[in-house]
Amino acid sequence: MGMIDKRLEELGIKLPEMTPPIANYVSIQTDGRLLYLSGSGPIVAGKVLYRGRLGKDLTVEEGYEAARIAVINHISALRHHLGDLDRVEQIVKLLGFVASDGDFYEQPRVINGASDLLVAVFGDGGKHARSAIGTSVLPLNIPVEIELIVRIRP
Repeated sequence: MGMIDKRLEELGIKLPEMTPPIANYVSIQTDGRLLYLSGSGPIVAGKVLYRGRLGKDLTVEEGYEAARIAVINHISALRHHLGDLDRVEQIVKLLGFVASDGDFYEQPRVINGASDLLVAVFGDGGKHARSAIGTSVLPLNIPVEIELIVRIRP
């Protein structure tokens, strides 16, 4: 068992099966040592766990958890793609979209659900550049969608 798998176990995180894309795209695209991960949301086993907009239907805490689940899905995709999560060298960039009511301004706190988990799992390798963007609606009425750029070891 690798170091990252041990850390996941310590954190009580069991990775779900990888969710297939919902449209005509691939989950991960490789360019040299960089992996570009398509958007992921709070969907497990084909079931949407959170729906709606922050500030109207959901609290910051629920949005935080939705972002956390989206990143767990990304970690699952990385394991499927790489075979060994210890090959992850650095989470380079996180792009987070938050479906937001018109007067909701706490997008950074919501996306912290993803950022906090990446640092907990990958340590310094989980520290990343980031954007947290509010939008009116996301696919399937999910509240959060996360994209990642990841650098892997040679």
